[in-house]
Amino acid sequence: MDGQLGVNGENFLVPCLLERFLEVGSATESEVPLQVCSVKAGGMMSLAIDNLGGLWMWGHCPLESSSNEGGFSLVSSFSPTPVWDFHGHTVVKVACGNEHVVALVSAGETYKGEDLVCFSWGGNNHGQLGLGDKECRNHPEIVEAFNQDSSFAVYEVACGAFHTALLTHRKRPSETLESMCWTFGLGENGQLGHGTTQSVLSPEPVKELPQYIYLVSVDCGLFHTSVVSSAGDVWSWGMEKGLGLCPDASYAGRDTGDAVSPIQINGLNGPRFQDPVQVVCGAAHTVLVANDGYKLWSWGRGRSGVLGNGKMIDCYAPTVVSWPPLTEDFKQEELNTVDKEATATIDDGDKIGEKNSTGDAETEKRLSLAMREMKLLQSKLSVMEKYAGILHGSIFGKPMEEQDIPVSLQNSGSYDIAREWENMLESADRAKLVRLEKFYRNMLAGVKDKLMKKRIQEMIKECLNSSTINRGKGDV
Repeated sequence: MDGQLGVNGENFLVPCLLERFLEVGSATESEVPLQVCSVKAGGMMSLAIDNLGGLWMWGHCPLESSSNEGGFSLVSSFSPTPVWDFHGHTVVKVACGNEHVVALVSAGETYKGEDLVCFSWGGNNHGQLGLGDKECRNHPEIVEAFNQDSSFAVYEVACGAFHTALLTHRKRPSETLESMCWTFGLGENGQLGHGTTQSVLSPEPVKELPQYIYLVSVDCGLFHTSVVSSAGDVWSWGMEKGLGLCPDASYAGRDTGDAVSPIQINGLNGPRFQDPVQVVCGAAHTVLVANDGYKLWSWGRGRSGVLGNGKMIDCYAPTVVSWPPLTEDFKQEELNTVDKEATATIDDGDKIGEKNSTGDAETEKRLSLAMREMKLLQSKLSVMEKYAGILHGSIFGKPMEEQDIPVSLQNSGSYDIAREWENMLESADRAKLVRLEKFYRNMLAGVKDKLMKKRIQEMIKECLNSSTINRGKGDV
């Protein structure tokens, strides 16, 4: 309706091609072909960065219009429109909220690593532009705290509905990879993490995050913010921690309300998540990519199945997302794709091209098969982790943690199960042994009940068979 799809203002149920990029790309074929290398979407607008460092916008955007007579307004643009204010510079990162945009742009023509300048423009009713006031802007303006002369180098940016978060590190050489998270804008739900619900007009650091850490990713939901460090620590703050947006590890159905300061998120294996890649926030939920991209975690409001854990209920702590989704339909679709790639043909007249294409198809087939096998192994590993967690929880009364696994099992491909079991018993405390004994007795009683039932069923069956045979003999 407002052009956020980049087409003619109509709604589409299936993906549609943005022909505007094809038109510009064909016009520049003699130089460098135009490619889209990054996209972002906000409340009612969309953004794209091309391979030349140009920024494009469409949807309900802060653009100049002849009808606003110099004032601020959001204009509906039904096709991607370039932001000419950055002509001659390279746009490296961009984010947008409901009505505002924040971009990290090179100080010179090319990006050299630590020369990014922070620009913002658009709606500013809550100070989400970080310019020290509440005046809206049609054109980008520099956020002075992160200008070319700042001692901080900005490397990540994220926008919520009406607030903004940035990650920086000091430009001067340092032995530690210390970084800081800065926030500004609307703060009524604690989404700024400053310990209050006040809005802030200029960037302020989130002081309650630990010092001397390196934050690899930040993102904002409608009214909450999350960050993840290189060590795998995750913190969240903002609206309704009782609904799981910012869950406390000790949450037990009480203590609802907003988290105005960072709270560390705990997973099943403790507070850290292995090899984190990225954290992203939806309207009221959070997703973490960890294990170098092989594992997904999610928590928050679970309506419409957004958490991906097979349920539509709220989760107060991170749960593993079943990934990759190896349903029968998915596996069949992947097999069909592999078969199509393997049987693809080309023009018979081009013999050399045919030979190269055959080799490429064979390589693609092998890669696809390898990827499929890897996904299957990852799926089996995920199932085994869940199975082990269920057993551990039923025996010891708590989720399995990494320290519960014997060191010998972690470092060796083979082990003596009897010896490992003896070692586990030796290292267990009294409470764990009592629970283990109770579990064993209950299990033994259950087995005896099952054996007794089986034996009774067999005796009844034998009696019935014997009666049938005797009746047959009597008839004779």
